[in-house]
Amino acid sequence: MIYRFRVVLDNDTDEDIFRDLEIRETDTLEDLHNIITQSFGFDGLEMASFYISNDQWEQGEEISMFDVGEGQESPRLMNETELSSVVNEAQTKLIYVYDFLSMWTFYVELAEIVEEAEGTNYPNLMYVHGQIPDTAPEKTFEAESLDDLDGFDDDLLGDYDDLDFDENWN
Repeated sequence: MIYRFRVVLDNDTDEDIFRDLEIRETDTLEDLHNIITQSFGFDGLEMASFYISNDQWEQGEEISMFDVGEGQESPRLMNETELSSVVNEAQTKLIYVYDFLSMWTFYVELAEIVEEAEGTNYPNLMYVHGQIPDTAPEKTFEAESLDDLDGFDDDLLGDYDDLDFDENWN
């Protein structure tokens, strides 16, 4: 079977930038990484990872290019992970991050699963929309509001002048 993906650049502009790709379900995430980098004009030499995602595009398990963990549990690797083991009709979304210094971030969504077309070479770039900018879109990371921290008592210690450090110093 052939997986058809739409790969959309996460950016804050009015212009959508995406690629529609076809790839065999038996190919690996490394094969998907290669066609994504080629279709967006990257050299493919930077570190990258896929993250399994849910319907709200929350980042889940990492599947990386190389095992860079030291003494930790080894992550799954792209070249050992077949597409069909992480993407299917029920699990259709991945997040792809390329070049961890620039943080090019893409939303990868399975659009459909179709029969292999005779005479077509896979992976296949089906459609290109928009041009990738010269630099990665800037990411805005937001922390939770401090107003959500109810129950924090500013007067826990009382008046600091009442603390006699000389008397209670160990």
